[in-house]
Formats: sequence, structure tokens, C-alpha cells
Amino acid sequence: MTRRQAEIVDLVRANGFVPVERLATQFAVTAQTIRREINHLCKLGLLRRTHGGVEQPVVNGNAHYSARRILNLPAKRAIANIVAGLVPDGASLAFSIGTTSEIVMQALGGHAGLRVFTNNLNVAYAATDMTGCEVSIAGGRLRPGDRDVLGAAAEEFFASYKVDFGILGVAGIEDDGTVLDFSEDEAGVRQAIIANCRHPILVLDHSKIGRSAHVRGGHLRQAHTIVSDRPLPDTLQALLAGSSTVMLSPISEAPCPQ
Repeated sequence: MTRRQAEIVDLVRANGFVPVERLATQFAVTAQTIRREINHLCKLGLLRRTHGGVEQPVVNGNAHYSARRILNLPAKRAIANIVAGLVPDGASLAFSIGTTSEIVMQALGGHAGLRVFTNNLNVAYAATDMTGCEVSIAGGRLRPGDRDVLGAAAEEFFASYKVDFGILGVAGIEDDGTVLDFSEDEAGVRQAIIANCRHPILVLDHSKIGRSAHVRGGHLRQAHTIVSDRPLPDTLQALLAGSSTVMLSPISEAPCPQ
């Protein structure tokens, strides 16, 4: 995906339906160019053509990793920069699956002496580019596209360690604070990381709020820190009131509890 294609997807997600003419005007290109972009995005399953424009598709699963990697990229980078400020040199970290986890790993490039444990091959690649970073990765069958290892072997891998921080992605968040995933294996890996880290950090951009997925993967209150590009809606903040969970965003930051 190009940056323009990612911006088209973001516009459609924000508005529900966008006419071709509006997109052509906004990006200063011809309607024919926009239609080519739309055709590509529809093949990826990110959009659906309608008469005169484009809308969000009916989603039965997650989009391809290569498409998700660039969606909401500025928001994910803002999240990653906040997380990087919470992690000291020499820390040990467990990373779950997801594009935001990969971008957090990239943001840690200036740190020294990190020890990284992950079932996410994209995170592992990013970590190996860092000088002095020790990387351990779960063994097992690699999931195509996402390049991660799931299942009992991955859960046992994380249970073998006790790390300082767990970096946890998410598919969606329900109004009652339930964390959602697209598979039981994804939920199982997150719970294994939470059980075996001292400080679980949940990373999510605003598009995950209210997003549907069919597997229960825990609750927001399990995270010690939630990092998002925007403050959580009032309903979710009310659910966290009285808990030890800290909410951080570029708009409103608070100290990370030790």
C-alpha cells in the first residue's frame, strides 16, 4: 500500500462512504487514478465499491499484515514513541503479534542492552537490527502473512520467562472493556504474556475502539498501562476508574507506574 491508499482507507473509515469525486479533489488527481487505487484496496479487502464511491467492507476477519502495517501509521508511531519513553536500557520485553508491536520495536532503536522475547517474526527482524539487542523467538509453525507463531508452543515459550514489560496488540475493544481477537490462539498468547511479565502495556490506535472480532481476549483492566493515540471514550475511562491502570496518549500523558 502507498501512503495515499492508506489515507483513502482512513477517510472511508472516518466517513463510512466517500464519493470518487471527493477523493479525486482531495488528492488532486483524476477520478480514473482514484478508481485504480480503489480497485487495489478492494482486492486487499479493505474497501468495497458502491455506486459513485467507496465504503467499508463487511469484515469477516483481519486484513493482510502488509495492509495493516501502513494503516493509521502516524497514530501507531505516536504510540510507539510513548512506549519507548517508558522502557529503560537493559529491560526485558515480550512482544505479541500485530503491526503496532512491530512499530514499537522500531521505536526502541536507540535503547541499549534490551532482551526481546517474541512470537512475531517482524518484531524479531526489527530487534536484530539493533546493536546489543538479545532476541529469543518462539519455535513452531509460522502463520503465513502475519509471520507469527501461535498455539501451545508459543504460550509455553512465554511461560519460560519473567520479563519486565509485555507489549500487547489488540484486534478490537468492546464498550464494556472486553479485549477482542480473531482467534483463540491470539487470545491465548496475550494471556501468556500478561501472566509472565511485570508490566503489561496494551497498545491500540483509535480504530480498535468498537471494532468487532469474535474471540474474547481479556479485559482492559489487565493492562498496567494503556497507550493510545487518543484518550479512551468516557465510557471506557469510567470502567477503569478506581483501577491501577494508567492511560497514556500524545494528548494527555501521565507517569508510568513502577
